[in-house]
Amino acid sequence: MSRVPSDSDYQQLLAFRDQLRRFLHWSEQQAIEAGITPAQYQLLLAVRGHPGGAPTIRDAAEHLLLQHHSVVGLIDRAELAGLVERRTDPEDHRAVRLHLTRRGALRLATLASAHLEELKRLELHLIPIRPT
Repeated sequence: MSRVPSDSDYQQLLAFRDQLRRFLHWSEQQAIEAGITPAQYQLLLAVRGHPGGAPTIRDAAEHLLLQHHSVVGLIDRAELAGLVERRTDPEDHRAVRLHLTRRGALRLATLASAHLEELKRLELHLIPIRPT
């Protein structure tokens, strides 16, 4: 059985959670200021960052921790906004792959750059959890 957490453990967990929530809030604001929704930013990142090339809708759902039908709606809206497009896989015509449009790629590059800078800035302030 695990040990009982100390007061210090609870304080460290709270501080870490506070930092995560502040970063996520900052991230959401950055997306909104860039003219997209936070969910669209996460979708763009899932498409561009997926290892092995263009993801399927199922792959995107796994990255986003969402149900398939929820991701389909998100993709529909992102497609209408000119951020992503669906393409049939040339080798498996049953599969649909997601690709960034030029507009989506530019938005993502700007946001990703800002996120990397913010993470570097926060690096010194992140509180490592040290069991007592």
